[in-house]
Amino acid sequence: MKQMIKGLNWLSTLMELKVNSDKAAGVCVACLHPNAINGLCDACQRDLPVNHWSCKACALPLPWATNNQLCGQCLTDAPPFSRAVIPWRYQFPVDSMIGRYKYNRQRKFARPLIAGLGQQLETQLAAGHLPHPDLLIPAPMHPQRRRSRGFNQAQEIAEELGSRLGVPVASGLIRRTRKAPSQRELNRDERLKNLRGLFQLHGEVPLRVAIVDDVVTTGATARTLAALLAQHGARDIQIWALARTPG
Repeated sequence: MKQMIKGLNWLSTLMELKVNSDKAAGVCVACLHPNAINGLCDACQRDLPVNHWSCKACALPLPWATNNQLCGQCLTDAPPFSRAVIPWRYQFPVDSMIGRYKYNRQRKFARPLIAGLGQQLETQLAAGHLPHPDLLIPAPMHPQRRRSRGFNQAQEIAEELGSRLGVPVASGLIRRTRKAPSQRELNRDERLKNLRGLFQLHGEVPLRVAIVDDVVTTGATARTLAALLAQHGARDIQIWALARTPG
């Protein structure tokens, strides 16, 4: 019965995504220009803050052109994941687009961002620049918060990417053991303390995985999830997200 309900929920999500996609087809979600690709016209696409220069491990935006450099944090404290693929900086208009998706369920604003991330991943995987993961793991959300919000945006992003790239999604592999206080106003050390003992594994872990989320802020959640997966057998762990908050 549980499997049937899960299947029906997934089917409902697919149908809702299709309806949202069809409504916005060909129209820019930002300026309503009639000629758009994946929801954005060329001009609005160019306005997105691309994460050109970033740490090769955690994708932290850097203020200078760099080639395979690490940020100070990754130099002094290497993360338990191998790399992060994050196309945009969490700045206007990306922050507004993700906010409208995340808190108002306006999926049309996420569609161009998810499509852009998918295209970048597809290109890098085809070129052999990234190991092909065996499994996608959405950043878990506490059931109470999911009921309040109505969906887990990380799960939706993972399901879209998994469908495009042919990678299975395990939304229940890692679960939250309790509802943690909001991390918005916490620094990195406070976030790590807040996350201690928060996640629990429920199943076997393959060798290659990618953790999927909407935004990486301090990287505390990514580090905590990756460390748990590494402890249980994962050997290559990637972080895939839409945007990265500048340091």
